[in-house]
Amino acid sequence: MSNPRPDDLATLLVSCPDTRGIVAALAQLLYGHGANILDADQHTDAAAGQFFQRIRFDVAQIHTDRTTLERAIGEVAARFSMRWRLAWAARPKRVAIFVSRYDHCLYDLLLRHRAGELACDVALIVSNHPDLAPVAAQFGVPYEVFAISRENKAEQEKREMERIEALGVDLVVLARYMQVLSGDFVARYPGRIINIHHSFLPAFMGGKPYHQAHERGVKLIGATAHYATTDLDEGPIIDQDVARCSHRDSIDDLVRKGRDLEKVVLARAVRWHLDDRILVYGNKTVVFD
Repeated sequence: MSNPRPDDLATLLVSCPDTRGIVAALAQLLYGHGANILDADQHTDAAAGQFFQRIRFDVAQIHTDRTTLERAIGEVAARFSMRWRLAWAARPKRVAIFVSRYDHCLYDLLLRHRAGELACDVALIVSNHPDLAPVAAQFGVPYEVFAISRENKAEQEKREMERIEALGVDLVVLARYMQVLSGDFVARYPGRIINIHHSFLPAFMGGKPYHQAHERGVKLIGATAHYATTDLDEGPIIDQDVARCSHRDSIDDLVRKGRDLEKVVLARAVRWHLDDRILVYGNKTVVFD
């Protein structure tokens, strides 16, 4: 069989109470409409009694139209009390990247996007400072500054949300954006804001975590990517990684290792989201690799 065209690919993500017959029902539905399942992965959380599945399939030879297929999926979902999401590969997700003055995560995401590693359209870069405008210009991405102060925060966030919605943005990436988003902003985009931070929290809170880590003589440093929620830095974790360090490492060494981790962990989390590999339940995630 020839390789499927990207325009014919779809990914179905489902979660529901665990019961018998779910896998068979979905497989029979897709087969009955002429879809070809390319890969499927599933997970059951026995403690929570929840079932999760990701199915990637080809619709090049479906017997019906896509609207009819989606309606049929909805009918099966209703029978099993499913939450479900169907993503078509022909429509790349649109991404807005929020930054402040740190450029390492921004550069990494834009380079990966240019290399074809991130299947999306970078619609906009938002910042509270003008410093990184030359980076955006280098990659041909619009860059807009929304200076934030205590007095204007609500108004500026309203303007940011208006721009996000006008551009049809699907995902907001906080690439070391050094502002705390309001509860209204976060609640408006559940499961659609990814943040990266050093995993020293809560032990090393504040503006200089690597200095604090150096003073404590830590042997591991790390980074965590998670979905933003109204509970600061406590949203569902997508990915984490660590690097070893020793008494020989200076503060600069820790900063360098930490930034490397932040880039890699954030990029993985963004890629998995764009590839529709993540299901959120409670304050946890299932990430299908």
